[in-house]
Amino acid sequence: MAELGFVGLGSMGGEMVRRLLDAGHTVTGYNRTKSRAQWLVEMGMRWKDTPREVAASSQVTMTMVSDTEALLAVTGGPGGILAGLGPGKMYVDMSTVSPAAIQRLAAQVAETGAKMFDAPVSGSLVTLRAGQLSFMVGGDQEAFEDVKAILEDIGPTVNYVGANGLATMMKVALNLNLPVQILAFSESLLLAEKMGVPRETAVEVLMNSVVASPALKYRFPFVLEMPEQPLFNVNMIQKDVLLALEAGREMGIPLPTTSVVNEYLTAARGMGFAEQDFVILSQVLGRLAGSSNAE
Repeated sequence: MAELGFVGLGSMGGEMVRRLLDAGHTVTGYNRTKSRAQWLVEMGMRWKDTPREVAASSQVTMTMVSDTEALLAVTGGPGGILAGLGPGKMYVDMSTVSPAAIQRLAAQVAETGAKMFDAPVSGSLVTLRAGQLSFMVGGDQEAFEDVKAILEDIGPTVNYVGANGLATMMKVALNLNLPVQILAFSESLLLAEKMGVPRETAVEVLMNSVVASPALKYRFPFVLEMPEQPLFNVNMIQKDVLLALEAGREMGIPLPTTSVVNEYLTAARGMGFAEQDFVILSQVLGRLAGSSNAE
């Protein structure tokens, strides 16, 4: 078993650490808010006071943070992960952040003698707890096998994508599709409702149709009853959508449906839904159409 480090112990990161501990790994962790990690300490996770100390004491250090700014905060500076890396060590970031930032960070990691992998995930907390999370990984292909087995203790599917930054770009490309699907299905639902089909019936028919993806099958029923805790809130999905639009502009790729869904996400925030699961797009569309089910 490996000596692992983990920085970023929120909902996803904390559950990942739990799975690593259950698999028999020694895990040393850090989180900006220590109280959120107490349950992991009680399970046997070791605690360090800075990301640098985590990296210095670990063979493989992992991060799962909210955005590019948070990633730079835990990796840079005298107390950051970069300062604790060295020859023979590996660093794996699982966050969904700017691909360009990942490439710059990978170059900095290489200067320490360590190797970096970007390994964003496909799935949510529900998928993770069910043991069905999948990874896409970018970095040195020869060293990939060294981290693959560790990642498989978190989720069973680990795909190598290519050089640093490509896995993160793949994740951004994947995530832009999620709100686009939700918005399209919301249009179908609203049209059926306005014609007189009961909402529950319309949702059931849509979920049993040939166009219902696995992601929609577990998420779209939230239009009938929103979850108490969002799996992926409006702020977070819009962050990913904006990363996609930025990449599209840089590469000269038109992303018309992504641009449209971004405006609806902005509308959702304007309506006070920023912290709601992004399936709230259905209510945003419904309000614009004057639907009684949109309140």
